[in-house]
Amino acid sequence: MSAVSDAALATARQRYFSGQDLAEGLVPAPILRSWQRCLEQGLDAGDALHAEPMSAGELRALQQQNEGLRLLSRPELVTLRAQAKLTDSVVILTDANGLVLDTAGSADFAGQAAQVALRPGVAWSETSTGTNAIGTAMAERRAIEVRGGEHFFEPHGILNCAASPIVDPFGKLAGVLDISGHASLQPSHALGLVRLAVEQIEHRFFARDFDEMTVVRFHRSADLLGTAREGILVFDGQKLLAGNRRALHLVGLDRRALRKATQDEIFEGAALAIQRGELRARNGERFFAAVSAPQARPLQIIGTLPRQAKPAANRPFLTPSTRADLSKAIRLVNAEIPLLIAGETGAGKEIFVRHLVGLTNRSGKPFIAINCAALPESLIEAELFGYEAGAFTGAHKSGAKGLVQQAEGGILFLDEIGDMPLSLQSRLLRVLQDKEVAPLGGGSRQKADFVAICATNRDLKAMIDAGSFRTDLYFRIAQYTVTLPALAELPDRSAVVKTLWSEHARHHAALPEPVVTRLAAYSWPGNFRELVGALRTLAALHDPGETITLAALPQSAGASPAVIAQDGDLETLTEAAMRRAVDLHKGNLSAAARSLNIDRSTLYRRLIWKDSGGR
Repeated sequence: MSAVSDAALATARQRYFSGQDLAEGLVPAPILRSWQRCLEQGLDAGDALHAEPMSAGELRALQQQNEGLRLLSRPELVTLRAQAKLTDSVVILTDANGLVLDTAGSADFAGQAAQVALRPGVAWSETSTGTNAIGTAMAERRAIEVRGGEHFFEPHGILNCAASPIVDPFGKLAGVLDISGHASLQPSHALGLVRLAVEQIEHRFFARDFDEMTVVRFHRSADLLGTAREGILVFDGQKLLAGNRRALHLVGLDRRALRKATQDEIFEGAALAIQRGELRARNGERFFAAVSAPQARPLQIIGTLPRQAKPAANRPFLTPSTRADLSKAIRLVNAEIPLLIAGETGAGKEIFVRHLVGLTNRSGKPFIAINCAALPESLIEAELFGYEAGAFTGAHKSGAKGLVQQAEGGILFLDEIGDMPLSLQSRLLRVLQDKEVAPLGGGSRQKADFVAICATNRDLKAMIDAGSFRTDLYFRIAQYTVTLPALAELPDRSAVVKTLWSEHARHHAALPEPVVTRLAAYSWPGNFRELVGALRTLAALHDPGETITLAALPQSAGASPAVIAQDGDLETLTEAAMRRAVDLHKGNLSAAARSLNIDRSTLYRRLIWKDSGGR
């Protein structure tokens, strides 16, 4: 907020809390309603804060009670954690009562936030902490932003917070996701990030517990089936049992319809019949749909979903040395001997592994890729090794297989193995040695058939010397090491450019040789990931059949590669394509990132963070 708006808000606070009327528009209506609720509860805005956190034991018990919610929210916490570090803020997950379960992000700001009780184990409902994004989102049942002096208690004026309630499939509040930062620095996009993240979490709720129900997934666009943008309704017989907010909106209902409405009241056609490729609602809307009934597998899906491409027989970025390694690696995987793939970030380690696996006798079998850097220590055991029924509150009623067991008969790919917490390396070692998995909750050990392939961009031997990586685990996973070269080290980068262009711009003509030469001459510090992003950018900015010239790369066509890197013109080109993709997908950052073949966090970092002034 500007200094003027800060002053205006301070004046509005003084007038309101002294009993005077406010001119309309000075304070947002939801904030005024919250202030009124706080006053009715007898809170005093000038009081000192007395929030007492739970003991460590009480906090552990609270986290265990909400382990199901924490597991479902983990991917979003990991993604937002990186964004929060960039913006000097923290991302917060609470339970349904506003009790803080987890925080992640900027360590510096987390320390400042703790001074106003914004830390695990503290309740942030309105009744205990006054107007704040978490508590007010709970009270209003909507996403909301509370800025600086809009907080009820004066000490909270150092915060800008954006939060959204997390609603379970039955319409009940499950928790709240929040991003909080400095009142002077919080970027304006935080509320949008929280909304997107909560949509993903709520979508993930429907991946469990409904095997015996009829599940309807639908959207106006076939491309959005299977994404968090789809509507989902669950029926127990004829009765509507559960549904997400998007589904209820699409068919003109609200959460009061849950457990009351019936199939026939919502959709035309007996038993949710899909006629002529469509499902029609009673309000006249027509949708592409997937209907899953008990004992009916696979899902009946209208529309084509993308399939994973098979590995190509010949890749120009396989150097003679790498080709020799590939041949050896095929024989080693077939002999069930673990491999370690080393290389810089973006050097194509996972691409190489998928190509390798497609040439082994485990081709077509499960391929489970795990990013060890993205697995928080508190959840990693349940994720990797599974759990028995009743292992923790919120666990699936029949338990769940871990990622290791999901790789049965295939490949377990452990990416960024150097980032696995030291305390968990010993258990992973036992699993790799014994090929047995013991799920959480006291279940019996079960045999596991998989081949482990690990990857890292770190110097594991140096980590062993530093005491941060186990020697015995290293020798278990590194029985043979393949080191992938950086893109700049490849002898024929022109062939790489041409091959990747043909794969990622199928509807475009071949790149002119001068453009290929310019792209091949650039150093590409981000390796293949950066090059692929640039090529997809070029494709997005040009129509099929349109000639791509040197002028489309740097503004000064005759600049040397070194000058190009300094001028940042490729950066400008990339940013333009990112913005165009976001516009084409109507602000859906996940869809835009998929269309560009980049991580969603990259869009956050390159666009939204930049829009906030790099703060």
